[in-house]
Amino acid sequence: MAYLLMFVTLLHLITLAMLFIATMEKSWWVWDGMENSDLWYNCRFDNSTETWLCSTTKETDWLQAVQVLMVLSVVFSSVSFLVFLGQLFTMSKGGLFYFTGLCQVFAALTAFSAALIYTLHNKEILPDSKQLTPGHFGYCFILAWLCVPLLLCSGIIYIHLRKKE
Repeated sequence: MAYLLMFVTLLHLITLAMLFIATMEKSWWVWDGMENSDLWYNCRFDNSTETWLCSTTKETDWLQAVQVLMVLSVVFSSVSFLVFLGQLFTMSKGGLFYFTGLCQVFAALTAFSAALIYTLHNKEILPDSKQLTPGHFGYCFILAWLCVPLLLCSGIIYIHLRKKE
């Protein structure tokens, strides 16, 4: 039981970190390593100053939906972890971690929705001046997709996890 508890806690922390990185980092779409776009900024590398120059993204309805869903996913997973810690110390023997598991499942569903919207509507989300063909999805986009099954697994484990003394 102790190993399962450590495993699910570690899995939760890893997915929470992955969600946070996917939401905040600057690599949802990449053009040749010199330009990238994320949920908040469009950045390009300036060779003369050797720095990244970033400007805020053009707000579209699809981009705002992805932003809100990714932030909600981070919030659901964070609340889930805090509730889990609270339940771990206050719940009576034999209790189930239903609320924690449901929060994780909601986090998975919101991350899934955000990644799916970005996948299907990246032409509307990305800047008009750029061609999509020379670019590709960045590592933050991939992290968002990887979080979905991990969040679902941890949510299901929490739902079936029973507290023992």
